[in-house]
Amino acid sequence: MAKRVTFNKDFKSKTGSSKFDNVTDNPRKKNQKWSFGYFFRKLGLYLFYIWLSTVFAIVLLKFVPIYFTPTMVSRKIDAMAEGKPSQIHSQWTPYSQISKNYPLAILASEDQLFPDHYGFDFKSMWGAVQSNMKGKKIKGASTISQQVAKNVFLWQGRSWFRKGLEVYFTFMIELVWSKQRILEVYLNEAEMGKGIFGIEAAAKKYFKKPAKRLTRTEAAMIAASLPNPVRYTVKPASTYVSRKYPWVLRQMNNLDGDPDILKIIR
Repeated sequence: MAKRVTFNKDFKSKTGSSKFDNVTDNPRKKNQKWSFGYFFRKLGLYLFYIWLSTVFAIVLLKFVPIYFTPTMVSRKIDAMAEGKPSQIHSQWTPYSQISKNYPLAILASEDQLFPDHYGFDFKSMWGAVQSNMKGKKIKGASTISQQVAKNVFLWQGRSWFRKGLEVYFTFMIELVWSKQRILEVYLNEAEMGKGIFGIEAAAKKYFKKPAKRLTRTEAAMIAASLPNPVRYTVKPASTYVSRKYPWVLRQMNNLDGDPDILKIIR
């Protein structure tokens, strides 16, 4: 009769350890690292690194010239997709090399409350919302700071996600950059015609002179085109530009003695 073999739970292998030491009582522990807690810890870590990279970029761009933006790349890709010539004209110019007439014209035309707000003009935003709700022509209320955030850090388009990022970057550049730095970046990166970015390229294209030599009238004409510089041409002057630039000149005269404005454009 065969002997019955039994295993003692205290049985040890020759190595001195139990054969069953590595056997888990709960196989689900193998997947423990893929639990929800692990997933959210990893996600939080990735988001922290992404946030840290945006802070690094914002601090870096406070000091260095910006030679290209997502908007420039987007325009280039769009032209190539349509099989059209795609040439980008852009030349970074330090603020000191730009005529003071142009930043004054921009503030007069685009954002007269620029010295006073922290990136958002809530009064204008509410006015735009009311106008749009009444079915009137859709109006925007973006400040210069918001436009810089869009042009430098984000892609073109409309979505709530992108708008949320715009709010974040606007807040951050207002926190880290000076008002003059925000204005300097805007003057160099704003689209001012088809394939034309920045005031230096615009001044040479339209008036055959560097930005430092722009007159008040020339500065007002370029500023007047900015709601849609591709559609509202400076030369030849579109009907819109012809009607608006005298208003911009009057606003420039009104702002000329404002100490907060002068402190920024000095």
